[in-house]
Amino acid sequence: MLDLRPVGYVVGLLVATLGATMLFPMLVDIAEGRDHWPVFAESAILTILVGGLMALACQNRVAEGLNIQQAFLLTVGVWVVLPTFGTLPFMLGATQASFSDAMFEAMSGVTTTGSTVFSGLDAMPKGLLLWRGILQWLGGLGIVIVALAFLPVMRVGGMQFFRSEGFDTFGKVLPRTVDISKGILNVYLALTLLCAVSYMLLGMDAFDATVHALTTVSTGGFSTSDQSFAAFPGAPQYACVVFMLLGSMPFVRLMQGMRGDFKPLMKDSQMRAYVRWVIYACLAVIAYEFLVSETLSEEKVRERLFNVVSIFSGTGYGDGDVTAWGAMPFVVLIIVGAIGGCTGSTGCSIKIFRYQLLISAIRMQASRIFSPHKVAVLRHDGRAVGDDVLQSVILLFTMYILFFGLFSVALALTGLTMSDALTGAWTAIFNIGPAFGELIGPTGALTAYPTEAKWIMILAMLMGRLEVVAVVVLVMPVFWRD
Repeated sequence: MLDLRPVGYVVGLLVATLGATMLFPMLVDIAEGRDHWPVFAESAILTILVGGLMALACQNRVAEGLNIQQAFLLTVGVWVVLPTFGTLPFMLGATQASFSDAMFEAMSGVTTTGSTVFSGLDAMPKGLLLWRGILQWLGGLGIVIVALAFLPVMRVGGMQFFRSEGFDTFGKVLPRTVDISKGILNVYLALTLLCAVSYMLLGMDAFDATVHALTTVSTGGFSTSDQSFAAFPGAPQYACVVFMLLGSMPFVRLMQGMRGDFKPLMKDSQMRAYVRWVIYACLAVIAYEFLVSETLSEEKVRERLFNVVSIFSGTGYGDGDVTAWGAMPFVVLIIVGAIGGCTGSTGCSIKIFRYQLLISAIRMQASRIFSPHKVAVLRHDGRAVGDDVLQSVILLFTMYILFFGLFSVALALTGLTMSDALTGAWTAIFNIGPAFGELIGPTGALTAYPTEAKWIMILAMLMGRLEVVAVVVLVMPVFWRD
């Protein structure tokens, strides 16, 4: 019989940690002088108590580590349980959100999607705005650890390719994961601090700079304003572009760079491809604007650079109406949203690495057509790619496409227009953030979406963030067999 205690122990610790982070918004509300702070005090006490009791009840089996089944359950369980407790400040606080809206906001935060059902952000208590930022920051850190410590051994989406780089965790999963977490946390903290300081030096106040640093490095996209990043034009947007790119690059490479070893950073083919593709996408939409209007201003170039990087990285900040750019630029944005950042980063979507493998496999198969006797070995960064890796990548592509279609149909059945349904499924399963359509309010909020549509998107956000397969495998009977 499957033993859930090791899973419960880790989930309990993380729930208690989430409760402890609620004290920061509480202090902000106290400093702001509002009477909103008891909301976070009550939420923190309840969350810490439940998480602590869960960990204490399950700690007697921790030393045995985790098997594959428990790893899958832990990965999915964390991304279900944490958003559930993350709803408390939204339901008890000034928003007085329903459980559906609160769960949508919390899931969007923890999965770093960035879609929101709330408007009136400028007048919202600062504690709630900080809480939204904390959810995304924790979610971004968590997904990097999952990508490095769990997915390679779970063989999800070809991540087993990275297993030989020192991240084989099973047998001693908890201690090894702690080691990985420490290195990643140092990089994550350094980037967040540097980002916040940059924003303050460029004109943001300390609160806005802090919240946006949390949601930039995590490539989350929650803002403190209904205008999103359009409220901070000019130099802060250029700084944001830099940190969105850094947040969507492999944290292992950034960690090596911080330690003075820049060679792997410069030679990583995935990072080089990512930068190239971002440049190509930016040049395409900028060139289109020049051909159409025959003029280019710094503001238009900045707007296009900012939005392309925001959607490519899956951050989802907005600056202006991208649908007004024209059909071709909008298609470019849809495509780059389905590509995403690098593996082992906070970036979203399918990831550059998998597109590289797919393109290489297509090229190799084409060469075999013309040279059937040629012996060709698929390689990435000088290493042979096994058939199991390629099969996992192809499966992941298939699952993303299949569920994108299924979620689009499901959203349409709730009464959404085809535009709303398609972009709703796109933004949710690829964890991008913005959606487009008739029901999207002027602030970009999805408030008017039917409750059923919101729950469909909640599931899509969860599946997209955990690479689809990690969730689907839990409903397969073979998973539960001893």
